[in-house]
Amino acid sequence: MFFGHGAYVQGRFDGRCKIGDHVWIGPQVFLDARDLVIEDHVGWGPGSRVLGSEHTGHPIDRPIIATDLLIKPVKVEAWADIGTGAVILPGITIGRGAIVGAGAVVTSDVAPFSIVAGVPARLLRMRDDREVPR
Repeated sequence: MFFGHGAYVQGRFDGRCKIGDHVWIGPQVFLDARDLVIEDHVGWGPGSRVLGSEHTGHPIDRPIIATDLLIKPVKVEAWADIGTGAVILPGITIGRGAIVGAGAVVTSDVAPFSIVAGVPARLLRMRDDREVPR
């Protein structure tokens, strides 16, 4: 496993973080490791981030930062690649062998062997060159 300069892992005493074999985590990466699984042979581009929690925003008569925190698991399956500057939001699964493009903001699960990019991330194509239904 490789951790680049300035990579940051934030966890909790009651959290769960599992990082597999042959994982490459680039410089300046931020990993919210409260409930995070990164399987084997994953590449994690420089400056990319994973967020594992969000505030409920309720009750409305309190500042958002003072509302309850929901921790949602994030899973990156084996062979996936996360592009430079990408952001993975809470509760997301990145499928086996998927590619997340640079700067993408992933707001929903990514299918195995797919390529997604953009804000929010959208399916570009499958890695076996199948056409994407429009």
